[in-house]
Amino acid sequence: MEWYWLTLTTFGILIFFMVIGVPVAFAMGITGTIMVMLFLSPNMLVQMARVSFSVSTNYIFLVAPLFIFMAGLVSHSDIAYRAYLAATKWFNWLPGALPVSTVIACAAFAAISGSSPATAAAIGYSSVPEMMRHGYSKRLAVGVVAAGGTLGILIPPSVVMIIYGVLTETSIGALFIAGIIPGLFFAGLMVFYVIVVSMKGEASQATRITVTWKERFESIRGIWQIMLLFIIVMGAIYTGVATATEAAALGAAGALALVIFRPDMRLKGLGKVLLTTAQTTTMLMLLIIFGSFFGFVISRLGIAHEMVAVLTASEFEPWMVLGLYVGALLILGCIMDPASMMVITLPLAFPVLSQLGYDPVWLGIVVTIAVEIGMITPPLGLNLFVLKGIVPKEVSMTDIIVGALPFVFVMLFGLLIVIMFPGMSLWLPSMMQR
Repeated sequence: MEWYWLTLTTFGILIFFMVIGVPVAFAMGITGTIMVMLFLSPNMLVQMARVSFSVSTNYIFLVAPLFIFMAGLVSHSDIAYRAYLAATKWFNWLPGALPVSTVIACAAFAAISGSSPATAAAIGYSSVPEMMRHGYSKRLAVGVVAAGGTLGILIPPSVVMIIYGVLTETSIGALFIAGIIPGLFFAGLMVFYVIVVSMKGEASQATRITVTWKERFESIRGIWQIMLLFIIVMGAIYTGVATATEAAALGAAGALALVIFRPDMRLKGLGKVLLTTAQTTTMLMLLIIFGSFFGFVISRLGIAHEMVAVLTASEFEPWMVLGLYVGALLILGCIMDPASMMVITLPLAFPVLSQLGYDPVWLGIVVTIAVEIGMITPPLGLNLFVLKGIVPKEVSMTDIIVGALPFVFVMLFGLLIVIMFPGMSLWLPSMMQR
């Protein structure tokens, strides 16, 4: 059978199982098994056991549960609220002070969480009611939290970057460092948009907050934990003192020391965090195991090789191929979560894009941003549903979707800038190697 028929058959079977409700990880495993039985040798099914053993015993994969554990610990503290409170003190002089502070707080919390939904939930719980109380539009309030939450997977540490690094065998430490400047750039874009919007319309009538310099400096004491954890984790990686996995262990230990004696933590709270960490890690491990097996089948069927040959022999420019892939991710983001998008598409797309000369680290940042946009793209953007569960009852799902849509275009503009200027992502990793 020709490679293109094999491609259609493979993804047709995969889509069928996903449509009938089979979880993505199992859908990939079943699809890979069927293709092996039909077009390869049943003996190749042993590869699934090999992949399972390799992933579950991979030293690099330890970075995922450690950062998930760290995020779980800080989510059970009041670090997010204190970050938001400090931001409101220091940025009260700007138009749209509270929405701007929300973006800043999201960026700060993202530096120690690694999760977009966790960032949106932690910051949104306090910031949305506060913005509405001060006269800001409810759509602007929820939109800025939804968008700011996406910084959780761009500003390192990032669980999405870990998945990309494991699937493509790219340095996770380099990916983390590469995400710092684009993450701050995206935060700056959101702040700029909020300021412009806040200078007119309803937001211009919002209540101004008066703050003394004493209150500003006192608020810094509430965010030293964030700064300390970020410096420990990213400083260790950037200086080469520790690998990404070792830095994750340092971050997890630091977060545990900061929150373990809180009344709402202790042993009972710690048990809940450990259970959540195990559940999330298991989900990611299954996705990576079956995604890796799916990629193995794609490779043995010759689909990836033939696609590389066809595209390199065609008149398509490399940027056109990249554009098609990014466009596919943006479309998939409307109906699928980031991890599933990556494990399904990377086995096919990464060999092609690597062959076309794209840097794996830079490509990882582009992919992360593309799936990040999917977090706020209706109808299935995860951050939209997370917000619905924490915002006041008078905020409808329509308000959340409409509020988030302008930020989709802001982020698309940012993605275009990152694609046009690769140095934005690659400069810090290049400095790290010296």
